[in-house]
Amino acid sequence: MTSKWAERARSSPYYPALSHPVFRKVLPGTAASALGDGMSAVAIAWLAIELAPPGSRGLWVGAAVAAYSLPGAIGAVALRRWLVGRHGAGLVIVNSVLRAGALGLVGGLALAGLLDLPVYVALLGVSSLLAAWGVAGKYTLIADLLPAGQRVAGNSVFGLADQVSLMIGPALAGAVTALAGAALVIVLDAASWVVLAVSYARIAPLAARLAQPAGSPAPAATPPAAASAWATIRSSPVLPGLLALTFVFYLLYGPIEVALPVHVATDLHGSAALLGIIWAIFGVGAVIGELSAPFLRRWPVWPVMTAIVLGWGLALVPFGLPAPLWVGLAAFTAGAVIWGPWMSLSMSVFQDASPPGALAQVLAARSSLLILAAPIGIALGAPLVAALGARGTLLVSALATIALGLVTVAVLFTHRRPHPSR
Repeated sequence: MTSKWAERARSSPYYPALSHPVFRKVLPGTAASALGDGMSAVAIAWLAIELAPPGSRGLWVGAAVAAYSLPGAIGAVALRRWLVGRHGAGLVIVNSVLRAGALGLVGGLALAGLLDLPVYVALLGVSSLLAAWGVAGKYTLIADLLPAGQRVAGNSVFGLADQVSLMIGPALAGAVTALAGAALVIVLDAASWVVLAVSYARIAPLAARLAQPAGSPAPAATPPAAASAWATIRSSPVLPGLLALTFVFYLLYGPIEVALPVHVATDLHGSAALLGIIWAIFGVGAVIGELSAPFLRRWPVWPVMTAIVLGWGLALVPFGLPAPLWVGLAAFTAGAVIWGPWMSLSMSVFQDASPPGALAQVLAARSSLLILAAPIGIALGAPLVAALGARGTLLVSALATIALGLVTVAVLFTHRRPHPSR
């Protein structure tokens, strides 16, 4: 019986990643950091709600959530000179150290009663300055460790850590926030980034050897990273379109990050615990969806990605209607299943299309654009919530996402339709 289970485990698409010695060293830290991020999905917005006057909650929630990601686009460009050429683990380490320091300061000031809203938003901005490079480093390491056929599974292993964190982290954050306030949750998130930095520091020497094989020339001091990265993207038949679709998809998701906490606090008269439960339910669905990624990668890219866009939009509609809460939660769970594999599938396309030496730069360029999408949506979400209310904003986001999917279908149909002979 044991040998049969062992054979089944080895036949799993996840086995090469899970059995890899380097993956085993970084997975605990990755899981801890993902849990901290899952907790912050509640705490970042809820601390802004605690600090803001009731009449301006939507604006300050939008500012806080945007500050937690938007400066990463600036860092992707402004800090390129100093970060290009670092191996994947090194990029994760510098991002983790900055996150830990800035978030630790946020939590400490809040616990001491010394944090005001402008300082809060500014420190969140500092914490996110290297976010694009941190993401690039994580997925560059996967590409360095695993052959092309195993990368989707490797992406999914990390993706599952993220999705499990959404299943556990928000519920845990809701409980901790109810007992001790959102500031303590942010302190715990800062500690999780320390754990991540330490776990990657353990494998940094090996990561450096993988990024710079023996006998290969040293990289130039100032490689033309941005030019080569965007040239690689433009030269691909699939990357520009996928990047454009992802940008708009993430942009239309942005208002949800503003509307959902306000919806819970005002329309449902709920607490941080209810918001945590909602995100935890999303995490359950996302874990299920993430498990399908290695199998979906065998299908053509465009039908799969377009179906995800349409499915997510349709699943979000009940939250924008005066339907019973359980109907909205059931649909939100289904939407999470549909959403789950997006990141792993999208990232694998970039990993396969990028030359190994340029992958970190290509992924940083990708992140520098996409990191703008959700914050722009968040910035739009704040006035939308003020004008339409939280529920109306959720409905607008859902309908616009469905429209995006239908436009994508029309574009694909137009390009594939044979042209009449002249």
